Amino acid sequence: MTTATQTLSIAFGDTVRMPIHFDDLDAMGVLHNSRYAVLVERATALWWTEHGVSFSGGRPTTPDAFNVVREYGITFHRPVTGTGDITVHFWIDRLGTSSAEYGFRVTSLDGATVFAEGRRVNVRVDRATMRPAPWTDQGRRIAATLLRPDSAS
Repeated sequence: MTTATQTLSIAFGDTVRMPIHFDDLDAMGVLHNSRYAVLVERATALWWTEHGVSFSGGRPTTPDAFNVVREYGITFHRPVTGTGDITVHFWIDRLGTSSAEYGFRVTSLDGATVFAEGRRVNVRVDRATMRPAPWTDQGRRIAATLLRPDSAS
């Protein structure tokens, strides 16, 4: 990952360093629960953009950029207090014909503290029909670099 400095050693997937801004915090000064989904979304979007899968001028750069979140689940372990940077570690647990099941962790920069962890499922859809569509061969090759070693593909 070149968008942000990798801050911890990982065995699979990738990491993106993400900022926590003052407006991400709730009245108690901790990261609001809804912001975790945004952080994971932005981290994975940055990663895919670096690999040529994004939107430009409101249009997808490849068919694989046109995908939606089908499921999202998260478990919170410790609060993120105040502003500063955190790390989003993400990987793919399963790559289906038209879906990708991600695992993720939101951690301290050194990875010692896991603030939250969860999963999210994205489904590639056809722009015209809005129905599930297979990932392209190129998209599958790119996604394969995120596969956890004991994952299904």
